[in-house]
Amino acid sequence: MHGIKGSFSFEGDELEYTIAGKGQPILVLHGGHSNCYETFGYVPLIQNGFMLITPSRPGYGETSAAIGDSLAKACRAYVQLIKHLRLKKVHILAISAGGPSGLYFASHYPEHVNTLTLQSAVTKVWHMPQDNIYRIARVIFHPYTEKYTWKLMAGMSNLFPAWTFRLMVSSFSSLTFKQIKPLLGETDIDDVRKMNHRQRSGAGFLIDLSQTKDIKSKDVMNISVPTLIMHSKYDGAVPFEHADEAHQLIRESRLCVLDSWGHLIWLGKEASAVQEQLLGFLNNR
Repeated sequence: MHGIKGSFSFEGDELEYTIAGKGQPILVLHGGHSNCYETFGYVPLIQNGFMLITPSRPGYGETSAAIGDSLAKACRAYVQLIKHLRLKKVHILAISAGGPSGLYFASHYPEHVNTLTLQSAVTKVWHMPQDNIYRIARVIFHPYTEKYTWKLMAGMSNLFPAWTFRLMVSSFSSLTFKQIKPLLGETDIDDVRKMNHRQRSGAGFLIDLSQTKDIKSKDVMNISVPTLIMHSKYDGAVPFEHADEAHQLIRESRLCVLDSWGHLIWLGKEASAVQEQLLGFLNNR
């Protein structure tokens, strides 16, 4: 799927990226535990004439964690990536923990942005150090332990795909599994199995946890580009209030409330409707 793999040096540190498809450029700022080889939601965009440029965000894949010293530095690197590829403007697609990067970029570099789309995105302070989930994440997704965490998850997904999916689903959805079951797509369990094989946290997820506090209301209010906010009302990973608050602060925004079964809005019976709404937004700009 990813036809081009590249990298370049930014202030002495490496940033890797992939390019998939041809057409209007979209800069994809992937979610947590991901990298430049993300695939969720890519095929419909490629088939409809878009080129997806996906950098591994700082600490993920082969991208240096030093680029993530701040959101400001990371976004300067993305500007250089756009220039490196001889582009002037891109659509921004910011996903989950990539939300703060997308918001900061659109706020500070509007001259390089056609549109901003937020999908299941973190838009404000997320997990705090005093939260149990924060403490657990710092252990199981620490750079020294995360590879064992994901190796275990991948192995469990291979041996017991349905059971592992059921075990994980509470972290993605506020619904019970009984409520989720009628909303599942035919390939959802296998898609999550494949996801568990490509997921790695590196140093990236701890960077993400530390930087959600760095996106300020004034940054969000400064966004002037057309913005689409897509969020499931059943998201169990990033509460819906993140979408609602961003919608209130971004004057040129449209809030798309989804009936998807949870955080992974590219899965389930609502997936095609999600893609149709995104394509409609992009094609009208």
